[in-house]
Amino acid sequence: MKILLLEDDKILCESLKEFLELEGYEVDVAHRGTEVFDLTFSNRYDLYILDINVPDTDGFDVLTELKEAGDDTPAIYITALTDINSISKGFKIGAEDYIKKPFDPEELVIRIKSKYEKPDEMITLGDLSYDPFNRVVQKGGQVIGLGEVQQNIFHTLIMERNKIVDSYTLMDLLEQPSANALRVNLVKLKNKLGIEIKNIRGQGYMIEDL
Repeated sequence: MKILLLEDDKILCESLKEFLELEGYEVDVAHRGTEVFDLTFSNRYDLYILDINVPDTDGFDVLTELKEAGDDTPAIYITALTDINSISKGFKIGAEDYIKKPFDPEELVIRIKSKYEKPDEMITLGDLSYDPFNRVVQKGGQVIGLGEVQQNIFHTLIMERNKIVDSYTLMDLLEQPSANALRVNLVKLKNKLGIEIKNIRGQGYMIEDL
């Protein structure tokens, strides 16, 4: 799970980052609200953990702008604000949870595990198997290394199998997005894994169950 943590208290931020990483999470940090937009422009996250009182753009406005842009990534607010109006505002904006400071980092981890770490079943496609939680691909029992870009493309397609994934969504996963670069990576994926990736003209790509 990849997490974006917004917290302007750098000591607390580093402590939470280290604690979460010890639990196996990948964590990027932002200390100012505007930094979140830079990070979300070039990265995809599974969870946002947002402080509210931060410089530039507060946590309420950050989540509001993300939601208005169509970002449905779940969010947890961590804040010293305790009034009911603030709590209500956070949930109305789209936060899924709210933790009042000070809190035990273990409480945060418990909430993450209980709410957002849903067990993923193994996905099979012919002689191909995929563990979506650990992102491990096996073909005929042998682990296949894909590299980060192709791994992200495959994960997106297989998790949306039998549905069309638009080209722009897939291009966002590339280091240097372009239609040609996407086609090259898709061809490499097909050759490595021996699977069919359908090109739905003018719409995008899809993997279908066999």
